[in-house]
Amino acid sequence: MQHDIDFIGGGFKLTLPYTFGGWLFWAFGLLITGFGFVQTASDGVVGLAVAAFGLLILASASPGSLSAGLHRLRKQSIPPEELEAKAQASGLTVDSWFLQQTTLVPTNDPNDWILPAPGPQTWDAANPYGPHGDGTPLPEHPVKVGTPRPATMTSYAVFSALAALCGLGAVASAMQAEPVDPNQSMGAMPALIVAAVGLILALVGFFRSKALGQMLDTPTSLVRSAPVGHPELVGQVRPGLEGGMTVKVDGSDAMVMHNMVGFHWTYEQKQCRTVTDSEGNKKEECSWVTVRSDRGGVPFVLHDGTGGIKVNLPSFKRTDYGQLLKQWDGAFAESLGKQLMASAVAGLLGGAQVKGHRWTLYGLRLGDPVYLLGQTKPRPAGELQAEGLDGTLGNSVIEVWGDEDAPGTKCTLKRGSELSNIGNSRSGFEMLAAPLLLLLGGLALLGLA
Repeated sequence: MQHDIDFIGGGFKLTLPYTFGGWLFWAFGLLITGFGFVQTASDGVVGLAVAAFGLLILASASPGSLSAGLHRLRKQSIPPEELEAKAQASGLTVDSWFLQQTTLVPTNDPNDWILPAPGPQTWDAANPYGPHGDGTPLPEHPVKVGTPRPATMTSYAVFSALAALCGLGAVASAMQAEPVDPNQSMGAMPALIVAAVGLILALVGFFRSKALGQMLDTPTSLVRSAPVGHPELVGQVRPGLEGGMTVKVDGSDAMVMHNMVGFHWTYEQKQCRTVTDSEGNKKEECSWVTVRSDRGGVPFVLHDGTGGIKVNLPSFKRTDYGQLLKQWDGAFAESLGKQLMASAVAGLLGGAQVKGHRWTLYGLRLGDPVYLLGQTKPRPAGELQAEGLDGTLGNSVIEVWGDEDAPGTKCTLKRGSELSNIGNSRSGFEMLAAPLLLLLGGLALLGLA
């Protein structure tokens, strides 16, 4: 089944949305872009700015070169009843119309399994480090499916580059226009802002490109033969000696997630303030502000079919749990006391009114796919004795830590397999092309100042 799609993206690939929502978003971007270009006939600055915004929407709606194929492969491979059960558990649920409380579970999880994975009923709790079944790697392991490579260029690169050019054109037109007040000339500030935005985005793209390159260039080891050093491992999260965790988000019994081994939650408030603009008009400005957050985890066993290995998750400095698992949203806090306290604190600190509350949970659960690059170390003798391990299996006497990098290697733990993480990524060229265009264009605009 995994050979039905080509995992090598090539040089250029035209990518279009593959979901109904994606097509709606894409069509909306196309309308905005067309309106912007028409508007340039009467107002070049506004028209080019609107066109740039529309092109950004088109770029955002353009999937990666492998995304559509992986989405189709997941639907073909996972049993229909399992997909149906996930669909029924997903979506937006209105918990209370009166209190304006909702719960959101994403309907599409790009970090979930693409090919079928063994269910908990098949796990060997008595021998968590031994092989699963006949000891062959899991269907989604890189030794079976290979390492995918995104296309160098896709529709995203085209639309984002055009958006950058339109944005630069709008700034250039604004800088060349005659100012209404000669004493309030814009000077070089617009060009500096464009160059600064380009520089920031280029730095973000550079580090993301390096992380992608590390995944592409590092060979994946099998657990049963994992070497001492910094191996790359892919497998399924299974319970270790500590088992799983029950996470209560913000200590609430109403916001609970079971069978987790790692988590990160945030609590945000929608704080609104009344501000006065330069013309004396009053308006309300609102923003989501993070009030508190928490993270944690316990060690678990990564099993790739050939064997299991202990992973010390709390030691990892870089963890990426992908998109949110669940989000709770409400106009009010959980209780009247908490609502009054939140309003009082926001008012005293910043003169704001609290008009919304949002709790978001990210994490890694038992059964999830996991990708990591960490350092293997021998386990303490006392720990092996406590688990009754005699050292017959080499992978049972070592564990993976994430607190010590090697030259050119950054210890990383991600939810999802290598296939899902790389398959939903863009190439290094696409991550850097538009930001560098903005940076160079911004520097060139300094000549107009």
